[in-house]
Order: sequence, then structure tokens, then C-alpha cells
Amino acid sequence: MADTVFIKDLKDHVGKTATIQGWMFNKRGGKGIHFLQLRDGSGVVQGVVFDKSEETEVFKTADKLTMESSVKVTGEVTQHPKHDDVFELQVSEIEIVHLVDGEYPIAKKEHGTDFLLENRHLWLRSKRQRAIQIVRNTIINGIYEYLNKEGFIKIDSPILTPNACEGTTTLFDVEYFDEGKAYLSQSGQLYLEAAIFSVGRCFDFGPVFRAEKSKTRRHLTEFWMMDAEAAFVEHEENMKIQEGLIVHVIKKALEENKKELADLERDVSALEKIEAPFIYKTHAEVVKELQEMGSDIKENDDLGGDDETILTNKYDKPIFVEKYPAEVKAFYMKRDPENENLALCADMLAPEGYGEVIGGSEREADYDVLLGRIKEHGLDEKEFSWYLDLRKYGSVPHSGFGIGLERLTGWICGTKHIRETIPFPRLINRIRP
Repeated sequence: MADTVFIKDLKDHVGKTATIQGWMFNKRGGKGIHFLQLRDGSGVVQGVVFDKSEETEVFKTADKLTMESSVKVTGEVTQHPKHDDVFELQVSEIEIVHLVDGEYPIAKKEHGTDFLLENRHLWLRSKRQRAIQIVRNTIINGIYEYLNKEGFIKIDSPILTPNACEGTTTLFDVEYFDEGKAYLSQSGQLYLEAAIFSVGRCFDFGPVFRAEKSKTRRHLTEFWMMDAEAAFVEHEENMKIQEGLIVHVIKKALEENKKELADLERDVSALEKIEAPFIYKTHAEVVKELQEMGSDIKENDDLGGDDETILTNKYDKPIFVEKYPAEVKAFYMKRDPENENLALCADMLAPEGYGEVIGGSEREADYDVLLGRIKEHGLDEKEFSWYLDLRKYGSVPHSGFGIGLERLTGWICGTKHIRETIPFPRLINRIRP
């Protein structure tokens, strides 16, 4: 009886008979021969069915196979005659698990984006979409590896919250029993700040929600965010931690996802240039630079998507834009001791026009100052009483940052629109499938 193996492991069974379980995603051939393109999630392989008479049971079964039919295929594993790292299956038996009746909706022809999104549950099977999800998984694992090495532990923050990090105007609200309104989280940051007093360094990783009515290629209404917080870490060290994380993740993707990046036709030479140190510029320096490049950005403006694109197309390394005007940043950010009008914050912008991937800052650690900021921003002091407590009982300098997983995945994959980087994108005009 043949061993059942994953396609990725066929190289270890050359000369032996093996069974793979998966799907036939394409078929070609001619007189007396079928070439079956098979996948099982771990990889792809060509199954060769050869029979001059075309009368054997295995040939007849192969003949009636339709695209995306699920099968168990048995045969001898052989090395491709022209490629040392490619293996084939000389098919001797086919068991049909499910025969697709009729034409597969996403056949091998051009389809519009709306059609593909409406059929996202099927589109995910395509080579390109699979490759993106594999790289995404590598990025997730890489983030865990790096942060664990740097002494961070995972702390799970709640998705339902009574207050927001930066106001409630762009959040989804729900009625929460007799407690009034609750909000779907836009970030786990505030809760992670509480956890550092227990574990020192921590991070969370989960879905967050923004109700911005934006249709840009960089926005989703539900996406995955990694937030990290660290006690006794100040602004400069915070950026160095982020820099190390990005270098680690890209190196891991280059090592582990050669095939997927090739499937995506990604120019890996651009990724190979990503090494420390990154480029560091103040907001004021960037504004001046952008104005010289034709932008109408003003001194106290936040960077818009177009500004980020213009700037990051100029450089081949990530850029930290630091010390933004405090008026355009969140209440919890510590001010620059050399200029009270600036926040000790930084956004990390990815090159090749991808823009912001990370946002971070040193947090305000003084109770009275933080209370004043909450009042200035018109936030409910009562809802933030527990957050203020953190500054009453053993307050320390601390910093943190958040990474948008889909934006990071899009950059590493070379994907121009963020909607391809998440399995089932939620946009302002799309909640299905």
C-alpha cells in the first residue's frame, strides 16, 4: 500500500509509489496522455497519465476529471528530466473524491476585480492568492520570533472596549446590554500599557476595526494589527526595535518564500536592500522635502497618502518620519522636551511607494500631563480613569508601536491593493462572502 504524503515531501520518495490528496486545477494533453496539474495546499505537482490505448480505467478517469475536482492520486514519484528540483507523479490510480459538475466559476480567463471579490472563497485557490497568504503566514511567524527574542510576551487585549484610543468618530459601536455603547477595538494599545507593569514587554496580534469611509488602496474596515508596548523604552530605542523587527521579517520571507515571491513576480532585489540603519527624518524636514517635490503640504499637516507615495518612491529603504506636530497626533503621545509642540512619535514608511506600515511613539507617563491631554481632546475622563491609574502607581517611561499586517504583507509581496492581502477583505461597500 502506497504511503500518503504531502506534495512538498515527494522529493523524499523518488522511485517509490506514493499517494497525494488534493485538487486538479488544470489539465492538458494529447493522444494517449494527460498531464494533470495537482495541488494539495503544500505545493503543486504534475501527474502524468500515459496510455496509448486510452482504454485503461485510470486513463478514462483522468479523461473525465474537471477543473477543481478533488482526488486521491497514486503513482511512482520521478524526477523531472530537465529540472533537478521538480518532481512528477507517474499516475497508476485515481480515486475521485468529488467530481465538479459543470464549469468552475473562476476558469482560466480574465475576470474583473468585483467578480473576483464576490467569489473570494474560490479566488483564494489561485496561485497568486495562495502565495500571498503563505507570505502573510511567514510574516506573522517572523513577528512572533523577533518579539519573543526581544523579551516580549503575547497578551490578548479585548475586542469590545468602552472607550477608544483616539476618539470614537471612526469606530463601530454596539449596544452592550445595560452598559450603554461599546466599541469594536481600533487598537489594543491602552490595555497593553497596563500589562507592561506586570510583564515588562508585551504585544497583541488580532483583528481591529476602523469605520473610516475610505476607499483607498491602503484601507480596510477590518484588518489585523500587531501592537507592542515596552517599559523603560524611550523614543529612540522604540524605533530601533521596529527597525530590527522589519529586517528580521524581510530576511525570513526572502529565505522561506522564494517560490511564492517568484509566483508573485516580486522584484526581490528591492527587498534585499532592506537592512539597518533605516533613514531617519523629522516631520519638518520631510515637509520641506515634499514641498520641493511639488506637494502642497503645510508645516502642521499630517502626511497624506499621496505625500507618502511621493516620498517613498524616492528611497530604497524605509523612512522613519519622527516628531510630528502634536496637534495632529493622539493625546497619549509624550511631547518632545526640546519642543512642546512636537510629539515623540514616528511613522515608518515603506519604500517603493507603499507608505506607512508602522506607527509608534513614546507614551506620556505623567499623570497630570496625561489628564490635561484627555481634557484637551474632549475625552471622557471617567472612561479613562483606569488608564490614568497606570500613571499613579509606579509610572515609568514606556513606548510602543503598531504594525498593520496587511500593509506589511502588501509591501513584501509587491501587491498594490491591500484587499488581496487578507483572506476575506471587509471594505466599506463589501461584507460578503
